[in-house]
Amino acid sequence: MAGAGHAIGIDLETTYVAVWQHDNIEVMVNDQGNKTTPSYVAFTNTERLIDAKRLIGRRFSDDCVQIDMKHWPFKVIQGTGDKPMIVVTHERQEQQFSAEEISSMVLLKMRDIAEAYLGSTVKNTVITVPDYFNISQLRIINEPTAAAISYGLEKKAGWYGKRIVMIFDLGGGTLDVSLLAIGDGVFEVKATAGDTHLGGVDFDNRMVSYCVKEFKRKHKLDISGNSKALWRLKIECEKAKKRLSFATTTDFEIDSLHQGIDFHITITRAKFEQLISDFFDKCMEPVHKCLMDAKMDICRVQDVVLAGGSSRIPKVQQVLQNVFNGKKLCKGINPDEAVAYGAAVQAAVLGDANLIGELENFTLLDVTPLSLGVKVGYEGDMSVIIPRNKRTPLKIKKDGFTTMYDYQRIGRVSIYEGESTVALDNNFLGEFILDEISPAPEGIPKIRNCFAIDSNSILSVYAEDKSIRRKKRITINCDRRN
Repeated sequence: MAGAGHAIGIDLETTYVAVWQHDNIEVMVNDQGNKTTPSYVAFTNTERLIDAKRLIGRRFSDDCVQIDMKHWPFKVIQGTGDKPMIVVTHERQEQQFSAEEISSMVLLKMRDIAEAYLGSTVKNTVITVPDYFNISQLRIINEPTAAAISYGLEKKAGWYGKRIVMIFDLGGGTLDVSLLAIGDGVFEVKATAGDTHLGGVDFDNRMVSYCVKEFKRKHKLDISGNSKALWRLKIECEKAKKRLSFATTTDFEIDSLHQGIDFHITITRAKFEQLISDFFDKCMEPVHKCLMDAKMDICRVQDVVLAGGSSRIPKVQQVLQNVFNGKKLCKGINPDEAVAYGAAVQAAVLGDANLIGELENFTLLDVTPLSLGVKVGYEGDMSVIIPRNKRTPLKIKKDGFTTMYDYQRIGRVSIYEGESTVALDNNFLGEFILDEISPAPEGIPKIRNCFAIDSNSILSVYAEDKSIRRKKRITINCDRRN
């Protein structure tokens, strides 16, 4: 059967789907003839869900969720365990869906597109997610690493001599930065950093807010409570943002935006840059952090590669170039397709041990994006077991843990991910009970904690009372509350 055995790569953000075949990458077209498929899910003609990926792994009470809710044209409520739930009306009934369920609908559609394109059933898929997603947000292959694969294969960068490459991936919802050494078919991630709540959507929202203020100034009417009007504004602002990457001024008009009133506005590139000016420095923070974690001097970075549609914004490029002392930025790869391209390569490598050609000696060495540890002591400090940017897969054992009071028989092992010294300020991943600890005075029992991350970024944790070799364990993958 044609296409049998193919493995595909999906960029969850854009959304592109690609396949490696005939020693080459093909980005597939959907049933409308387009390479990109908007990651919207519609339940009615008027109800669209967007940015659902930003909710994956988040708590409803998270500040970023509360801020985003003001811009979404759909309703989000607090579910069980503080999980955000999206409320929709489907077949005249109100239903609730998690962000993971919405994203799975998008992925199923992308699989259907791939199967129609290939004429066969797809069984193996690699999905990309932002590099700085925490474990509860599902880390399969990170986006800047996928973009680096695309760059390395496309340019043959460093195949016969190691080359230090920084990937700056500014997409619709996230910013991801990775520093890699590429050479002899080996893609070695040195460090990663990022912001899972910074991207083109935030730039769009600033322009929408500006338009709302202008409408109010001109017509003395507040449209901030009109979700349909805000949605129409958002569509036009996104288009205007893209045009301003190539033009110095643009305008748009929306008929009958609110109460039968038309809205027209002209926006210059300078005005757009002013509206999002605070984001430019924020975009550079992960760059500096990535270099610092890798202990890499700026002058050693040979290539700075742009990925993600928002990397086209001229001011972003200017600020990034200034950080690297005027170094020319690499724009040779398609910033929209690069991530899906790299994911397809990784899918091909994982699905076929007998590859030939460009992928014959391909190896990817990845790292942990965030520190992992346990809560300890009465103050709830974070005791790090696996520091961020450690090579994976790996296994680390740490001794020195003990009881907090005399003859303590039960201990709670709470697992967190993040960089705060206070455990509760980090991402809670899960917990378990180590019981039947050897009865002894406070501080005498010797407890060992072991963290292991496999090649699929699945975390396994166990705690052991060393005196009697009693262990309890937990495995954590997608949902920190499972």
